[in-house]
Amino acid sequence: MVAAAACGESSPPACTDILFGAPTAATGLDGDRCGPTCACDDLPAWTAPTYSADDVAALRAMVLVDPPALLTADPYASPPPASAPGSYCAVVREAGGYRLTTFPDRAAAEAAGAVPTHAGACGLCSSLEDLAVYISVPDLTEPVRACGLMHSSGPAEEHVRCLRDLGFTEACAQIWYFNTLHTRAMCLEPCLLALTEPYHTPDGALNACLTCDEEQSGAVFKAVAGRTRRNTGVPSAMCRPCSEVERLVHRY
Repeated sequence: MVAAAACGESSPPACTDILFGAPTAATGLDGDRCGPTCACDDLPAWTAPTYSADDVAALRAMVLVDPPALLTADPYASPPPASAPGSYCAVVREAGGYRLTTFPDRAAAEAAGAVPTHAGACGLCSSLEDLAVYISVPDLTEPVRACGLMHSSGPAEEHVRCLRDLGFTEACAQIWYFNTLHTRAMCLEPCLLALTEPYHTPDGALNACLTCDEEQSGAVFKAVAGRTRRNTGVPSAMCRPCSEVERLVHRY
């Protein structure tokens, strides 16, 4: 069972069964098991904000003045880069656009007048353009998988272009590309078997393919990409324990 954070005696009896997400037909869980509200920890109940098309367009229009360097090698060939516990990536507005800066903690970011955009160090998917994709496409599993299947024999440039067409920046598309290749190498059998399965089993756990991806590819992806839906507070079609979800509002 995938469980949320521990509940106090005053919490609803079934709160340990409720995960954070935006379930679709592919999820395998309904709204009674997964939803955009976290109410099962020591903090007050929190519901992820909804964002309009205008909000998403505004995120895409903001200019990152210091974009990250593109990958020149497979990041899975090395151990994941270390990230200081408690660090936050935050948006620093300036004339002509914004910069992304990693702060030692959320309080330090806010004290500097920056707006936290996700927990952990900034990475290849930390831009607001990539945030717009995470917000506007709750289920990235299917389109990313489709790019992988369509370009399984290469070339790399066409696979990355397919991911770029989803709205990702070049740098973010690169780490998604390498994640796909690594998961294919490490998890091919369970992923082929799970092609038509829902993302979750009835007890709330991820299916065998997604579990393998999480275990084999997750650490490097999180460290290099920086932004995930969980550490950004954005619900997705894969439901997650509230203990892993960052409570953030994306107004910049």
